Amino acid sequence: MQKILTINLLFLSLLFGVDGEEVYQSKCSSCHNIYIPASTLMENFMEEDNSILNLKAPTINQIVFRLKSRIGDPKGDEDIHRMEVSSFIADYLINPNREKSVCLPEILKYFKTMPTMKGKLTEDEIEAVSEFLYEYKSSDYITKKLNYISFKESLKRAKKEHKIIMVELTAEHCHFCKKMDREVMVESDVIEALNKDFIVVKLDVNKDKLPLGLKKGMTPTFAFVNSNGELFSVIHGAWHKEDFLDLLKYIQKKSKLKRELKK
Repeated sequence: MQKILTINLLFLSLLFGVDGEEVYQSKCSSCHNIYIPASTLMENFMEEDNSILNLKAPTINQIVFRLKSRIGDPKGDEDIHRMEVSSFIADYLINPNREKSVCLPEILKYFKTMPTMKGKLTEDEIEAVSEFLYEYKSSDYITKKLNYISFKESLKRAKKEHKIIMVELTAEHCHFCKKMDREVMVESDVIEALNKDFIVVKLDVNKDKLPLGLKKGMTPTFAFVNSNGELFSVIHGAWHKEDFLDLLKYIQKKSKLKRELKK
């Protein structure tokens, strides 16, 4: 059923020539930014009263996350959930109301209620932008990304580039893994630090073969391997951005100390 619905939506889009992202760009982008990392948003709203970014409205990644987690049953049938979310979007665009907004009150207080889009969006445009929001993925709008590679390839590169391998152990249904991916691993300074001094591998503990005697356990877990392929540190748990950056510095110092002790 899901494939049939997707094909029908694509057919309608081609038939009427309506593209959801184009509708967003022309009718929504003046107020709603397409993507800002979650930790930057938290700092902006929770610590600086929106004074860093001075946003006019919630970002698309904020809206989509709240829509898909608050409207309908996100763990139920995907087609039904898609229709529930689309129905909510269509109603809210025409009849915006702060009381039925999915945004957190702590965030909503910085914004005025959006104006109605009645007469500004056609039914086809509403359907198209609803589909765009449901299919939206933050990863498509991140300009800098981590260079994940296989563990086998990481061993070759680490030896050649004299870098530390970071093996990120995750699980498909791990809430804190997703939280770190959404809030920490997308931050430009984290990406820069990892791509500069580390080689990054990501493994699912339930699907992938774990190297170096690593066992299935708490996720996320970060295992650090030196350029000779030797495991020298295993750190469990999720981290905030600043703490994670401090962890990376600690790992570099620990690796350097171990090298010096071997001399």
